[in-house]
Amino acid sequence: MAVKLYQGHSPHLSHAEVNVVIDVIRAFTFAHYAFIQGVQEILLAGTTDSAFQMKEDYPECMLAGETNGLYIDGFDLDNSPVSLLQVDLQGKTLVQKTTNGVKAALNALDAKHVFVTGFTNARTTAEHILQICGPDQSIQIIASHPTGDEDLACAEYMKDILENGDSGLAAQTASRIITSEAAHKFYDLKRPEFRSGDIELCLEELHTPFVMKVSQNNNLPRIVRVDL
Repeated sequence: MAVKLYQGHSPHLSHAEVNVVIDVIRAFTFAHYAFIQGVQEILLAGTTDSAFQMKEDYPECMLAGETNGLYIDGFDLDNSPVSLLQVDLQGKTLVQKTTNGVKAALNALDAKHVFVTGFTNARTTAEHILQICGPDQSIQIIASHPTGDEDLACAEYMKDILENGDSGLAAQTASRIITSEAAHKFYDLKRPEFRSGDIELCLEELHTPFVMKVSQNNNLPRIVRVDL
């Protein structure tokens, strides 16, 4: 099984059997919790303007996301997984726009299977890929933050599982996430717009029985829940 790692939201990718896009803080941790809270699907918007256009086309959708980590005026939700814990999203459709994760996912569509994940669902996603892929198939893992160690750590964790069938790197990965530069602002008391609780949720491995796969129905990329 050939596993390659890339970093950044716009790397040059070859066609592959599987592309896995990682955004730990916080896009695909947010997406994971959104599905736990009942979301039906998440449409992917590359820009704020395209997100608002999707809202016009599909008025029942809710807009979620961030620019440089901050809430976007006119959106229904930011990118905080903590904010979802008390929200009933049963049957809802979200439109998600983020700085790194969504861009990376839209850049990674040239594959038979495209998955997205944070650390919360990384092991489940890697184990699912092992089940659907043969030993001669190519897998590309994209750590979406251009310089962030949190996504790279998670990518290396998944690579270890894919190559060895298991990994003892979970604790080390969590340590790299919480000490990453991206995590620092969530503990800065002068920046209350960032919640430390988000990082706590980003660090928790959840054994939920589904993976998040990118579908391209009607040429509109969206994340859907695939139950295992």
